[in-house]
Amino acid sequence: MTNVDAGAGLDPVHPVAPPTTGPAGLTRAEVAERVARGEVNDVPVRSSRSLGEIVRANVFTRFNAIIGVLWVVTLFVAPIQDSLFGFVILANTGIGIVQEWRAKKTLDSLAVIGESRPTVRRDGTAVQVPTSQIVLGDLVEIGPGDKIVVDGVCAEADGLEVDESLLTGEADPVVKHPREPVMSGSFVVAGGGAFQATKVGREAYAAQLAEEASRFTLVHSELRSGISTILKYVTWMMVPAALGLVVTQLVVKSNDFKGSVARTIGGIIPMVPEGLVLLTSVAFAIGVIRLGRKQCLVQELPAIEGLARVDTVCLDKTGTLTEGGMDVTGLKPLDGADEGRVREVLAALGASDPRPNASLQAIIDAYPDGHGADRHPVSTLPFSSARKYSGAAFEEGDGKVAGWLLGAPDVLLSPDDPALAETGRLNERGLRVLLLARAARDLDGPDPARGARPVALVVLEQRLRPDAAETLRYFADQDVQAKVISGDNAVSVGAVAHKLGLTGKAVDARKLPADPADLAKAVDRATVFGRVTPQQKREMVGALQSEGRTVAMTGDGVNDVLALKDADIGVSMGSGSEATRAVAQIVLLNNSFATLPSVVAEGRRVIGNITRVATLFLVKTVYSVLLALLVVCWQVEYPFLPRHLTLLSTLTIGVPAFFLALAPNTERARPHFVRRVMRYSIPGGLLAGVATFVTYLLARHHYTGAGALSAETSAATLTLFLISMWVLAIIARPYTWWRVALVAAMGVAFLFVLTVPWLQDFFALRLVGNVMPWTAVGVAVVAAAALELVWRWVGRRFPV
Repeated sequence: MTNVDAGAGLDPVHPVAPPTTGPAGLTRAEVAERVARGEVNDVPVRSSRSLGEIVRANVFTRFNAIIGVLWVVTLFVAPIQDSLFGFVILANTGIGIVQEWRAKKTLDSLAVIGESRPTVRRDGTAVQVPTSQIVLGDLVEIGPGDKIVVDGVCAEADGLEVDESLLTGEADPVVKHPREPVMSGSFVVAGGGAFQATKVGREAYAAQLAEEASRFTLVHSELRSGISTILKYVTWMMVPAALGLVVTQLVVKSNDFKGSVARTIGGIIPMVPEGLVLLTSVAFAIGVIRLGRKQCLVQELPAIEGLARVDTVCLDKTGTLTEGGMDVTGLKPLDGADEGRVREVLAALGASDPRPNASLQAIIDAYPDGHGADRHPVSTLPFSSARKYSGAAFEEGDGKVAGWLLGAPDVLLSPDDPALAETGRLNERGLRVLLLARAARDLDGPDPARGARPVALVVLEQRLRPDAAETLRYFADQDVQAKVISGDNAVSVGAVAHKLGLTGKAVDARKLPADPADLAKAVDRATVFGRVTPQQKREMVGALQSEGRTVAMTGDGVNDVLALKDADIGVSMGSGSEATRAVAQIVLLNNSFATLPSVVAEGRRVIGNITRVATLFLVKTVYSVLLALLVVCWQVEYPFLPRHLTLLSTLTIGVPAFFLALAPNTERARPHFVRRVMRYSIPGGLLAGVATFVTYLLARHHYTGAGALSAETSAATLTLFLISMWVLAIIARPYTWWRVALVAAMGVAFLFVLTVPWLQDFFALRLVGNVMPWTAVGVAVVAAAALELVWRWVGRRFPV
């Protein structure tokens, strides 16, 4: 079969099986004509910001504007050494742009892999095309799990049921008949058919509700919002402190103008925690790149953070703990039914469904040559997750019509039916059992299962994922509760979970209480749930959230869509239905459940490390503001030039923070980011600022003469460096060899500056005499001891 040219400017389309019935769809000429008129589904779908947006977001920030102005001024009034902070900001901004651009390319390449390709009919052939190449009037084929990507009118319907809950909030599926409208944003839960596109692009219903500028939107992130809150507080503190410093240095003190300006800028620059935002962006970007290498598509960046905070993971059994495929391992006729006849009926049922699910596909594989496979059904009842069964009616040899049902035995049979005893024994072995039953009522009636007569049990064996047990052990070790929520029989699901080492009570969801409070308690107590309807999955996720849980939901079937959407983090398999991939924040393109620990670990690394290094940045902000206020109150020269604080920031914050932010970290992310950071930053900054100013005042009384200010600055710098190093040493805990080496290297670098003559001149640092340098060390030791005691007291007094 050759490729069909869909029209000028379009990518090649990929032929699939030709349709057996229905209209032929548009011709090649009609497609080209519509493309020329612009009647194409051209809603922009981008996986991330454009290069221009990345550059603007990293360059044009409030703090970059402040620092940029101060840098330009410094270039004119001070030596180049005092302008180093500007070059550092340029380098940091460049790093941020490069890392986000790399993350964008990773996302874009993964988005292409995970992109859905709807099936349309053109020139009588079914072909798959990208969503963006659907044109007005296209005939789009749909089946279970397919998302309706444009508005249209139903042209064919074979038991077609559509869930419009994502648009209307109505949970019950809507049965669609020919000539009835279908809306983009809804998805198929049962049956199949085709619809003709009547509105494409920005005119489609879903696009009118919310035109997506990007698929990867920034949902709520406690980390991002917390940093924004901190920056707001910092701005409030900076303005009065900076104004007071300007007045003091330029008006009150009678220094030379250039020196006063340099010291004023030296007091303002360290108030800005400019590296904190950059480091957060870089950490997220590197996280995306690392996960991308493992075929994990992060559709919303803060999902990395969200999964790090998860304490409960809800797992769908099929496709998550087990592989998608199944094998028929047994056929048990009931009440003397003829096995050959049963095989014929099963083959006919398999042939009647153009889009079989995994269970029916196993039956088709087991009975491919049944004599009944050429029978054409009189009517069909597609499988639905809510019903738990499917069916079809066929003409018998005597002209009569016989209806057959295939589905869950405990749904089709009454509780006292003897066939359920055999089903229970098989379920206890972890086997899946389907019942073939002869229907006593019309399939299109209100309750086709009532009075059904059991004919045979079909035994299916599910293939366990080889990595599922290890993944569940990881979650247990990380104090994350795993709950299996499945539509299958509870006993069978419990047996599968037990094989994987997951212990706990198995509950039939049909017996769960309806009251939300009681439901929350029941869900909390049990581990495995069977016979769960799609709506119940959603309610169970909500019940867990009402108990303060952060819930992740995994799934790959259309029955998981509602729960995935409501969960804090939705995780879909790459082979899952289009609808699940559309609502999930994370898509595992390699379909490996074992990738999930990597996502959790990456999130914990990002959140834990950013929380850790944020304290470093904000200690500097606090002591900088405090020093400025103390200088204003005492009406003295500001003790530091910009070069001094650039050196201190580089050695005690910039370089260490970069390594600490990218280090492994398995600690589960905890809430209250702002409170956790500020409760240590404020006392740390206050102690550092007070100790530094005490050394500065002592030095002012000790030194006299022309070079006094330089000597006073050197002594104050030594005290501030030693305290900042102690803060770094605390933040670096628990110690590993590389953390100790990192802290030691920063100390050696500062010692190098103090001992090499040309570096002494470059940074204007020269310790004079013995009394004040040792006094500076003594003040720093006292402050460090006080810092250790205060931080321990804060940890006990203000736990989070």
